[in-house]
Amino acid sequence: MVEGGDVMEANVEARPVIRVQTAATAEPKESPEAAQHELKMTARNVNLWYGEKQALFDVNLDIFDRSVTALIGPSGCGKSTFLRCLDRMNDVIEGVRFKGDITLDGQDIYAPQVDPVQLRARVGMVFQKPNPFPKSIFENVAYGPRIHGLAKSKTDLEEIVVKSLTKAGLYEEVKDRLQESGTGLSGGQQQRLCIARAISVDPEVLLMDEPCSALDPIATARIEALMEELKESLCIVIVTHSMQQAARVSQRTAFFHLGKLVEVDETAKIFTNPTDVRTQDYVTGRFG
Repeated sequence: MVEGGDVMEANVEARPVIRVQTAATAEPKESPEAAQHELKMTARNVNLWYGEKQALFDVNLDIFDRSVTALIGPSGCGKSTFLRCLDRMNDVIEGVRFKGDITLDGQDIYAPQVDPVQLRARVGMVFQKPNPFPKSIFENVAYGPRIHGLAKSKTDLEEIVVKSLTKAGLYEEVKDRLQESGTGLSGGQQQRLCIARAISVDPEVLLMDEPCSALDPIATARIEALMEELKESLCIVIVTHSMQQAARVSQRTAFFHLGKLVEVDETAKIFTNPTDVRTQDYVTGRFG
């Protein structure tokens, strides 16, 4: 276990595949179906404090590859805080204290030798509000590959940019104006640009913190369709206030309440036959 957010250098390149043969022993209990999937990340006994205030309490969660896991719950329940634990984004917040174990491909991401910058190349993040850099569309996407040394030539960089924009479903809309500012795009286009930027460094995990909350229904539908495509090659974790969205895009859903993970299971079961009465009350609209 590691407390605090020390920023130290390490190589986090090893990427062994872990197959789960049995359900996790930690509470809440995982579904038997989950045991057939490849485990990508694990969280065990995760606690987090903002100063003296505790925000997460003994969270245990398995996150599986090539699928979408939705984190749901009322405002202030800890789901976004937990999401930021997965790429150590909380490290940059003063007064935050972390305790617990989180692994990526079996490797402790809070180990002293792990470099958070390298970790975030493997675990990308898309935020609630689109935040393109005040640069051209091309430079927004090229930024990550350039600083991580992923392109050996200008041609390589151009190929990465085109590939990333294409994967994000944006290339056809912007191919004739790649040198224009990314901030000049519509809200939905900006969010897809941010997704292209996140996937340009070839991450293994993509974290999305309410990526559609500021978008109109058409843009939301495009982002959701994009998630459906990306999950074929990525592990995706999404925080959403929309239970309809969670039902549409995710294979597994985790319900948070008052900083605790109440229940996690297949999405269909969470919404039709949850085990915990608190989950039942939330998904039926009795609170939240």
